[in-house]
Amino acid sequence: MTERQTLVTMLRERGQRMTPQRQLILEAVQEIDSHISVEAIHARVAARFPQVNISTVYRTLELLQDLGLVTHTHFADATAPYHRADQRIHDHLACRQCGSEQELELSILEPLGVELRRRYGFVADLAHFALVGLCRACAGCAH
Repeated sequence: MTERQTLVTMLRERGQRMTPQRQLILEAVQEIDSHISVEAIHARVAARFPQVNISTVYRTLELLQDLGLVTHTHFADATAPYHRADQRIHDHLACRQCGSEQELELSILEPLGVELRRRYGFVADLAHFALVGLCRACAGCAH
């Protein structure tokens, strides 16, 4: 079964259908190799389907996230770029001064997850979020 067929089945199980807009939004997400903003997805879809509203993009991305097909990260500048859920899980370091970002390996945060569970009984979902601070250049670090 193709990814599209799987999605159609998942939508039907929820009492929904595959619309042309949803198909174009799914295609826009599938075509990317990293993150993409809602606005960029809207622009891609509107190029082929001009009457699509950005609220439709938001609702469809929420649906795709509920279905486990996409995920997003909240950054300091209030953006929440999306990416395919089948991509490597990672976190981000986001500089609040210059706006740069870099990926952070999830393994670095695993001890934090263990400690949160041990101390507080809290099971943290550490997959895909951003730590906000200053990058090496803005902090003046020589390393």
